[in-house]
Amino acid sequence: MKASDLFVKCLEAEEVEYIFGLPGEENIDLLDSLSRSKIKFINCRHEQGAAFMAAIYGRLTGKAGVCLSTLGPGALNLMTAVADANLGHAPLVAITGQAGVHRKHKENFQFVDIVKAFEPITKWNTSIYIASVIPEVIRKAFKVAEMEKPGATHIELPEDVAKHDVNGTPFQKNRVRRPSADAKALDMAAELIRQSKFPLILSGNGSMRTRVSNQLREFVEQLGIHAVQTQMGKGALGAKNKYSLLSVFSNTGLHKEDIYYCAFSRADLVITLGYDESEIPASNWNSKKDKKIVHIDFTPSEVEEYYNPTIEVVGDISNTLRALKERLQGEKKKDTKYFFELRKKIVESYDKEEKNTSFPLKPQYILSEVRKQMGNTDILISDVGAHKIWVARNYEAYEPNTCIIDNALASMGVALPGAIAAKLVHPDKKVIAICGDGGFLMNVQELETAKRLGNPFVVVIFNDNKYGMIEWKQHNAFGHSYGIDFTNPDFVKLAESFGLKGVRVNKTADFSKILKKALDDKKNIWIIDAPIDFKENFLLTKKQGNVCPV
Repeated sequence: MKASDLFVKCLEAEEVEYIFGLPGEENIDLLDSLSRSKIKFINCRHEQGAAFMAAIYGRLTGKAGVCLSTLGPGALNLMTAVADANLGHAPLVAITGQAGVHRKHKENFQFVDIVKAFEPITKWNTSIYIASVIPEVIRKAFKVAEMEKPGATHIELPEDVAKHDVNGTPFQKNRVRRPSADAKALDMAAELIRQSKFPLILSGNGSMRTRVSNQLREFVEQLGIHAVQTQMGKGALGAKNKYSLLSVFSNTGLHKEDIYYCAFSRADLVITLGYDESEIPASNWNSKKDKKIVHIDFTPSEVEEYYNPTIEVVGDISNTLRALKERLQGEKKKDTKYFFELRKKIVESYDKEEKNTSFPLKPQYILSEVRKQMGNTDILISDVGAHKIWVARNYEAYEPNTCIIDNALASMGVALPGAIAAKLVHPDKKVIAICGDGGFLMNVQELETAKRLGNPFVVVIFNDNKYGMIEWKQHNAFGHSYGIDFTNPDFVKLAESFGLKGVRVNKTADFSKILKKALDDKKNIWIIDAPIDFKENFLLTKKQGNVCPV
């Protein structure tokens, strides 16, 4: 058979549902083979959008999302989103075409050494020079991408190799059992928890990937230990749970003294679950380097000045929590008075913020209305910008993977393509993308992809005609801003030009009605232009100080 046919058969064996990508001269054989496959090729309008779709697919399903490009410029356009998946630990397999092997030793049209380019942003990547290795390469790419900690892998298929005749069959996909933690490490961790007076859990991105929510909820109930969640760990312990201290976030000028960090001031032991240093620097919550730390994850901890665990419990997180519960059976619940009071203060702080209904719209008000109209398992995807802080701070997540925030590479432009992927994975759920006006335009071309697919979702644009996060930080650093202003198109007309529903909010009282109509629409994609009062960002900074209720 033709090598590209074998390649596709191997993808089918990996249970690939979608490939997000763009056609090119160097991948036409692969596309021809895909045309006879049950795999659906999603023709996107830019390679970055395609890779973001694959990354969000991977994050939501735990299976590697797949993106495809041609050589050179197409492959390089994938890089930001591939790096995003790798640093954010979303399983992804990138496939790129390439010039024929006979051309690769010399300078020629559109040739770039993509394997070398992708080395620092993938867990593993390779080029296929001999068609007979296709089954082995594809099995390895998916296995490496999906195993802990997951990330991105890359396969390059040169155009001449794709045409070769080959005999071969796909490798069987076998589930790899996750290892359990060492018994002695579990005993030591249990003893540290037993001796602590004010233990605190920090639940991170790994808690999303490994579906530890049920075990975590049983663990905190049994022992009376409160949990803080990172932005990427929102929902592991639902916001309604009395032991949830909601989320902390990592941005210059918004940590250490903010009320959301007060829990760490009291804690004498921090138990981290699937915590990645990229999510929140440990210096934010362990600035004195005096915390005892129990590190629970699939892999050993990073070597870091402010993150030096007392004990590392390496193995499956769910199994580790189950084993710790057994070892701590019958233990008296911890003193939780302070943490319950802190939770009350946190909830009160944003309850007051959300009642402000002046115009332009307050970000807190928008998010409170979104929360009211979204079900517990509906999905919000946040782009990157000043609004991300408000989503992390004010939007309550009740279940895992229902509030998607990227705080790893944190690339602008993820939310719109991410919403497209989320709706493909969960067509029965409401999906909303929260975008700044800067991030929205970075992948606006994917509106055509969304319209063509016909899966309805809602985009809310926080419109302030500037790069608001940068203005905020410039003012904090220098007292003035520079180079951050721009003008926007008419977003209503822009939406209509794509055949979508577009509406501009002209008064606060209209927002809730518009949002309800948009979320209830089962046929159309809606773009809601929401003018934002950017001054709220500066007011948030001023809320810092000695706010801890002690």
